[in-house]
Amino acid sequence: MNQKELFSIATDWFHEQNWQPFAFQKESWKAFLAGKHGLLNAPTGSGKTYALWFPIVLNYIKKNPEYRTKHKKGLKAIWITPLRALSQEIRQSAERITVDLGTQMTVGIRTGDTSTKERASQKKAMPDLLITTPESLQLLLSSKGYASIFKDCSAIVVDEWHELLGTKRGIQMELGLSRLKTICKDLRIWGISATIGNLEQARRVLLGPNSEQLQNSVMVRANLKKKITVKSIIPKTMETFPWRGHLGLHLLEEVVPIINNSKTTLLFTNTRSQCEIWFQKILEKHPEYAGEMAMHHGSINKETRLWVEQAIRNESLKAVVCTSSLDLGVDFAPVETVIQIGGPKGVARFLQRAGRSGHRPGKESVIHFLPTHAMELIEASALQVVVKENAVEDRLPYLNSYDVLLQYLTTLAVSDGFYPGEIFPEIQQTFCYQGITEEQWQWLLNFLVLGSQSLSSYDEYKKVEIEADGKFKVNNRGVAMRHRFQIGTIVGDATISVRYQKGGYIGSIEEYFISKLTQGDVFTFAGRNLEFIRIKGMQAHVRNSTKRTNKVPSWMGGRLSFSAQMSELLRQELYKAAAHQLSGPELKSLKHIFDKQREESIVPSPSEFLIETFKTRDGYHHIFYPFEGRAVHEAMSSLLSYRVSLLSPITCSLAFNDYGFEMLSDKPIDIQAVIDNNLFTPEYMLADLQRSLNSNEMARRKFRDIAVISGMVFTGYPEKGVKMKHLQSSSQLLFDVFRDYEPNNLLFQQAFTETFEHQLEEGRLRMALERIGKQQIVWKDCEKATPFSFPIITDRLREKLSNEKLADRIKRMTKILMK
Repeated sequence: MNQKELFSIATDWFHEQNWQPFAFQKESWKAFLAGKHGLLNAPTGSGKTYALWFPIVLNYIKKNPEYRTKHKKGLKAIWITPLRALSQEIRQSAERITVDLGTQMTVGIRTGDTSTKERASQKKAMPDLLITTPESLQLLLSSKGYASIFKDCSAIVVDEWHELLGTKRGIQMELGLSRLKTICKDLRIWGISATIGNLEQARRVLLGPNSEQLQNSVMVRANLKKKITVKSIIPKTMETFPWRGHLGLHLLEEVVPIINNSKTTLLFTNTRSQCEIWFQKILEKHPEYAGEMAMHHGSINKETRLWVEQAIRNESLKAVVCTSSLDLGVDFAPVETVIQIGGPKGVARFLQRAGRSGHRPGKESVIHFLPTHAMELIEASALQVVVKENAVEDRLPYLNSYDVLLQYLTTLAVSDGFYPGEIFPEIQQTFCYQGITEEQWQWLLNFLVLGSQSLSSYDEYKKVEIEADGKFKVNNRGVAMRHRFQIGTIVGDATISVRYQKGGYIGSIEEYFISKLTQGDVFTFAGRNLEFIRIKGMQAHVRNSTKRTNKVPSWMGGRLSFSAQMSELLRQELYKAAAHQLSGPELKSLKHIFDKQREESIVPSPSEFLIETFKTRDGYHHIFYPFEGRAVHEAMSSLLSYRVSLLSPITCSLAFNDYGFEMLSDKPIDIQAVIDNNLFTPEYMLADLQRSLNSNEMARRKFRDIAVISGMVFTGYPEKGVKMKHLQSSSQLLFDVFRDYEPNNLLFQQAFTETFEHQLEEGRLRMALERIGKQQIVWKDCEKATPFSFPIITDRLREKLSNEKLADRIKRMTKILMK
């Protein structure tokens, strides 16, 4: 069949559905059938699955003219999805095509949720089209004779590539692809990505920076203009001194009419605890929603989550309070309205959530923004700009993650074994390891065979044997089994499953929250009040309780920080306020706050960097405003306090939020000396940062993940997990051994690199310091706290006081400030 005939099969199918194929879909079909690789840039809900399932099936029809009568079995294409929840949707799209076109192709799913029975039958006969996750692909590579499974595979599609880029799961994909390129004779590699700032780089990472695949590739863009409208919920009365203590709950009644006026509403919160609290409070105030409202976040059990997703599709729920667990893909058309509670901290995340409403090509998306405190209206104003300019963040890829590489090499050694001379050139072709040296490679091979130098006398670290012909192979069944259990790069904080005493799984909570509870304590989880009974193994036993409680599990992931893009946009909005250009309802509604700020201090302009100092009964407050996001402020505040301590011995406690940071001390800091001694200089930044932060402690925490991923520490068999305390202590022991006896150990060094580059965003910190260096430093010695400093001071108090006491204290503080 020629291309024209193949195209008409596809277009006829579209017409039967009363659809019209988009230009980008046709472009993808054409490029794929011409043997090209590529990256498709398309928003969720635009028909991207049909852009690539179709050419995969058409390619099979082209090669097998007798496809209706004779079926050639075997794996023909793999579709990688980062989220298991999406696999059903993708399967339905594929089956519609294969069945309607009369092919006999089978479609299968293989993820962590696939039953053992299903896996066993797949082992005997692979489906033609396989939907799987990055982890399950690695598991296939760990099975004996994997090359024969993949040999006829002609396509691999990596969906939601922007989500994998800049994570270790993305590196797993790079390594998996490097192997498949060699095994499969005629493989086309395609990625699908939503808009990110560095799309070209995303394509290079996917295909390999110097590969022939990259030379023979295309970028297909679905230029579907989507209209997004941001409606801010502006409080009728606005505090002049904002604080973020009430999670926006004082605007709860503003949300009710929005919910009543639409069929289905998604309320996005930034954290799981905020999700739990909002769900509880809405039901408390409006019991009429019982049965019509649900909650969805990653720690709730799978059955409940699937039920909620299905109920959204059937339009049987009025509202769902959720976290980013519903950000991606999960494909439901009928959501009418989206409400974002609190600043989303990132542009891409906000646009992704907005796109959930009117989730159809050409439909308008409406997103309501509900600020948790007044300052967040500046973020809302910045998001109005984003929507007009579609300015999205970059996702920066990792380099030289040795832990993931060691896991991958062990995977190959567990299956058929590998020859280093064959595998090394493949690994050098990937983006992550393009700079790996012969010396580093030899170190890694030694590590597999002997463990590291300082551990060479312990047999448990010797996993791989070198056979007579130079092949690296795992021959020990126990080693192979443990390795397969531990394939993956997501190392969460240890979770404990929460169950009723009589059985019945509710969900999972991080260990550190449960460890603080005593018997009889009541907490809220999954929308219920539960009384804690005991911990047994890795399970917490509970029973339902009628007592009221304000204990809500907090998850470590709850501390999101501004992206660089978001910080830049926020500063631009503030500079408008400095120039008295209050465009838009959000900035206009904050006029009284800016006026009050000017009474005591200033609203900084682009050429100014603001420092405020004042004294209260707590001590001497020194507040700095880089407006760079929490992560950068954490590093900058440590750096500055270290440099100040070199001038005069002083101890201070640090607090920071997305707008600035505070140094609170028992005696005043000489701010003039800070300015005169150029303490914001980027020179010697790394050395000072290492001394200022407990960088050893932070690297030690990072090292736990590295030790688990590289296989040095075993996390235990399913249902018999190793307690976090043991994991922590065994990885800390290793860390200390390397620090004292083998500081050039690559995994030990990686822990520091990751701490600085990813956790403390060293690159952004350097750029922020360079920017401050060009600004005029304005130091305001104030009588009392200012509206800008108030959220930072109250954030510090939150660590010490319960919510009720905090609210009372803040009322008193505000009264004094308003005099």
